[in-house]
Amino acid sequence: VQLQASGGGLVQPGGSLRLSCVASGTIFVVNTLRWYRQFPGKQRELVAGISRGGSTNYADSVKGRFTISRDNGKNTGYLQMNSLKPEDTAVYYCNVDVFYNEGYSDFWGQGTQVTVSS
Repeated sequence: VQLQASGGGLVQPGGSLRLSCVASGTIFVVNTLRWYRQFPGKQRELVAGISRGGSTNYADSVKGRFTISRDNGKNTGYLQMNSLKPEDTAVYYCNVDVFYNEGYSDFWGQGTQVTVSS
């Protein structure tokens, strides 16, 4: 199983970005999908999560600005980030729980850099 995250970049404060995370491999079911972020010198923190059925949860710092979604048919998750702030600058990682040909485990994407700066 491999996760490919994309969509990061440089954006001005107040701008938007949409991150994508595609899971590939011999996958039977993608269960919960999460986005984390990591600030320099800090541990990863949970930004948002979405169950297979669509239930969502968000960190307080992003509520009302970020929206997590998924396309089960494409094994893909998204993080729409609006009203971005400089303090959102971090490396963003996707993490998924997966039923696959070798069992059940969680997997991490490679990380995508989001920089919010004028």
